[in-house]
Amino acid sequence: MSDVEVFLDDTPGEVRGVIARDGHFHHLLIQREDEITAHRLGARSVGRIVDVQPGLKGAFVDLGVGPPFGFLPTRKGDGVAVGRNMEVEVVAEPRERKGPTLRLIGAAEGAPGLRSPGPTVAETLARLAPGVEPVTGPAAIQASWNAEEAALSSGELFHDTGLDIAVERTRALIAVDLDLAPRPGMAATGPARDRTNRQGLHQAARMIRLKRWGGLTAIDLIGVGHDGEAVLRTARQAFGADPDIVYGPVNRFGVLQLALPWRETPLEELLNDAAGRRRPEHRAQDLVRSLRHSLLSDTTTARIIVRCAPEEAALAGPLVARLGPRAHLVGDSAIASGAFAWEEG
Repeated sequence: MSDVEVFLDDTPGEVRGVIARDGHFHHLLIQREDEITAHRLGARSVGRIVDVQPGLKGAFVDLGVGPPFGFLPTRKGDGVAVGRNMEVEVVAEPRERKGPTLRLIGAAEGAPGLRSPGPTVAETLARLAPGVEPVTGPAAIQASWNAEEAALSSGELFHDTGLDIAVERTRALIAVDLDLAPRPGMAATGPARDRTNRQGLHQAARMIRLKRWGGLTAIDLIGVGHDGEAVLRTARQAFGADPDIVYGPVNRFGVLQLALPWRETPLEELLNDAAGRRRPEHRAQDLVRSLRHSLLSDTTTARIIVRCAPEEAALAGPLVARLGPRAHLVGDSAIASGAFAWEEG
């Protein structure tokens, strides 16, 4: 596990966890204090069935936090009926204005509400990278920024092999395009092509995992006439042995299709509004994290003051107060939203 790095940033308002392998980011975990804990992956709640939809083979469940209600896939004999209370677990977080997807545990008593919040970021890091001690402090904050930047990027170029990969998501599917841009003197066919395709499948899996995406995925491989079984073996190594992943064959156009299960809220949806703009609460959180990074990096300055737009100052103020007496925040209408001005005092 020497090639694995783990980072844990516990900033007031938000905890982030990062896992990197061989210098590339694989996971960015985020839990916010103001999120609905009952909607978090792995959370268990007692919910009340509010609607049964035979056509959808499922039911909608009130988890005690209001809409959007959770969706519970059902089978014959589950005993689901309107008004009944059931214990359920979140197996997919909300996305695209849909509530969480649930798994039935069994009948339950008591009012709807949270029973177990699911694993913490630290617990998830320990499961994904057992035995690796997380790095904290300024290095963890910087890693979280770098991982976010990588996750929001749509492509990457690998100079060692010439792999040029682009990963994008539409309403219908995830599209992955693998291209080969070889260096002078590097072959673009035969073994070099196959080696780059193998690398591309592993990098596609990593980037999709980092973005927290799922759904139908189409991977346009380099060239045509592939050994389909060899490609599928590599894909299973790259994407994992999750029984919910469905692998399709490589078609005659050199495209591999697979269906990936949704688990987490997509990162861009978590951070941005429907127009792709940073949410105000996340701009405020950015400020708090930046201020904490400055405080941890500079332990000699008596006071560090940050000025920001009044809206963000109102959101960030209670969190900045938890950073200690050296941290100061000033709302300033002359500063544009999303911008910070730093002072020392």
